[in-house]
Parts: sequence; C-alpha cells; structure tokens
Amino acid sequence: MQLFYHPLLTEASKDIAFNKEESRHIAKVLRKQDGDILNLTNGEGYFFEAILVSTNPKQCLASVTHFEKQAPLPYSLHLAVAPTKLNDRFEWFLEKATEIGVSEITPIICDHSERKVIKRERYEKILQSAMKQSLKTYMPKLNAAISFQNFIEQESASEVVQCIAHCEETSRKLLKNVVIPKASVLVLIGPEGDFSSTEIEFALRAGYIPVSLGNSRLRTETAAIVACHSVAFINEV
Repeated sequence: MQLFYHPLLTEASKDIAFNKEESRHIAKVLRKQDGDILNLTNGEGYFFEAILVSTNPKQCLASVTHFEKQAPLPYSLHLAVAPTKLNDRFEWFLEKATEIGVSEITPIICDHSERKVIKRERYEKILQSAMKQSLKTYMPKLNAAISFQNFIEQESASEVVQCIAHCEETSRKLLKNVVIPKASVLVLIGPEGDFSSTEIEFALRAGYIPVSLGNSRLRTETAAIVACHSVAFINEV
C-alpha cells in the first residue's frame, strides 16, 4: 500500500489538491489515473481514502470517500538526542525511530557537541517519508535545537519518566528496568564524546534517572535507536 501525506486534511475535508511535488509523484512516477484510490494521512492520526478525479503532474485533485482515526501509541516517548558530527547518521536515526515508534524528538546541543546547526526542514521531510513508508498515521513532533541546560530547565513534568543515558562508570540502572508500560518516557542521548560530568550532575539534580543501554559502548545514533526499540518492546502486548 502506498501512503501519501497531506497535512491540511481534516474530518471536514471533501475535495483536496496536492502540491506540485506530490502531484508529479502520483502522475509521473506511480502513473495513477483518474478513478484510482489513494490512501492518505495528515500525520495526526487520521487515515483517509480518496478517489482521484484529476490526474495532472502539476496538480492532482481527489475527493475524500472515507476516513478513520487510528489509535495512538500506548506510550509516549520523547528522545532528546545530540546531533551527530556526520549528518547522515542523525538522519538515519530520525528515519528508524519513526519506523519503530517515537512521539517527539529534540536535538540538544551539549558541551561535547561537534554539530550545533541542524537542517530542520530536511529533517521534517525525512520524518514524513519514514512515516509514509512504515504506514503510520502519526508523525513525530520535531522540536527546534536547544541547549542541554535550557532543555533540562524547560522539561520539568513530574509525570514523565526522565532518564539520562551516559557512559560514566557510576551507578546506573538498565533502561528496561526503569521504563513502565504505557507511561510517558523521556530519554537523553549524548554526543560522540558523551555528556560532560557537569551535564550529568545537572540532570541528576533535576531528578533524571541515570540509565545504561547495555554493556556495549554505542554510537549516539545507535544508542538512540536502542532506547527507542527498548521502550517500544516493553510496550508490546
């Protein structure tokens, strides 16, 4: 099944128009014709069926015939991850985390960060593509990059299980022993050089739980995926 993304769709939508990029994909790449059925999502949990009424590479038109609201994930996962030095590694994380299941992503700028500028528009497109490829109807929320300290200060929700994954040889719990099924979870993942001792202490004072992702020393993007999959697996029923 091919899933298309149309952010302006709502329950009240009847007739819809596709932008030039999506229209060209429908008409030229997929060679769809008038009367064909399209499956769409608005990234907010809705699944739509629509019938093509005008197939034009510059602008395709369709009419909505059916819609339904999909159930959200039984849990909420917010990953705050330091952007990697190699941008393609962070983009790989965005893609795979979307496929596995993540609610929110925040790039955090840390003491040891080697990349401090992100391409938010490009990242949004990667999330859209991964959502469509994995046939999901919820697109993760991508926040603007923020400094580690500012992030800790603004994220103070007590009902969230807040964790910081680091590599220092201090007391840490396995993430799988901390996560509670159907709970809201926030996990911090540091840069290639790990969080600084100052940052770790700052997070612990704010109530974050120090966690380990296992015995292996993982790259930033790998650690983020391991955390994402661990939370998803714990919530499998």
